[in-house]
Amino acid sequence: MIKFTKMQGLGNDYVYMDAIHQRIENQSSLAQFVSDRHFGIGADGLILICKSDVADFKMRMFNSDGSEAEMCGNGIRCVGKFVYDKGLTDQTAVTIETLAGIKTLKLNVTNNKVETVRVDMGEPILEPERIPVMAIEKPVKNLKVKSLDKQFTLTCVSMGNPHAITVIEDTKNFDVKRYGKILEKASVFPNKTNVEFIEILDKEHIKMRVWERGSGETLACGTGACATLVACSLNGLTNRHAYVELLRRNFRD
Repeated sequence: MIKFTKMQGLGNDYVYMDAIHQRIENQSSLAQFVSDRHFGIGADGLILICKSDVADFKMRMFNSDGSEAEMCGNGIRCVGKFVYDKGLTDQTAVTIETLAGIKTLKLNVTNNKVETVRVDMGEPILEPERIPVMAIEKPVKNLKVKSLDKQFTLTCVSMGNPHAITVIEDTKNFDVKRYGKILEKASVFPNKTNVEFIEILDKEHIKMRVWERGSGETLACGTGACATLVACSLNGLTNRHAYVELLRRNFRD
């Protein structure tokens, strides 16, 4: 028997398992099983809380297709609540080892329960070889990639995981699945990519839908929201502080 907790951050939902006090095997196939919304638990993926030699805890994150990802902004916030509420730590500043480096969480605790979590996402990565993306331009702001009948202009950013951001006219009626699943696997992205389809409402308001690498369209993506604002700022489309409106909720970067 494996104990698990189902949690969500802005609708970005994962199955969480304590891999410190129980042995979790076949993580990739397990992620595919628990993520299935018809025959499993139903989630965007699986997140394991593990021991770390360099931080307070280690997070391993698996997409619904079983692939392991470097980082998840909403997922790591839930990890912060998990380790505190489950009594694995009594600290309100917690470090988490990820494949994208060590991230620091600040927990807002009320009545011994975590109400909110703030994560330092670190500086965005703009060098094409580190994102990675096969491009000469630095930063990559005008990458042309075709998907079916459309050509998209992409700005590429890494927040520890790769993102490709493109501006469209109408996020509400756009077929994210049709184009996202092709852009994700475009040959210019050696490790595939997350794709953000965004609509600029004004200098302080962005609408975003995301096709997540290995999971498909999700309700929210924390690293994607950060990458989107970086891309908008690089292209002079918005101010450095703006609202990013997701399918689930709004939050300010």
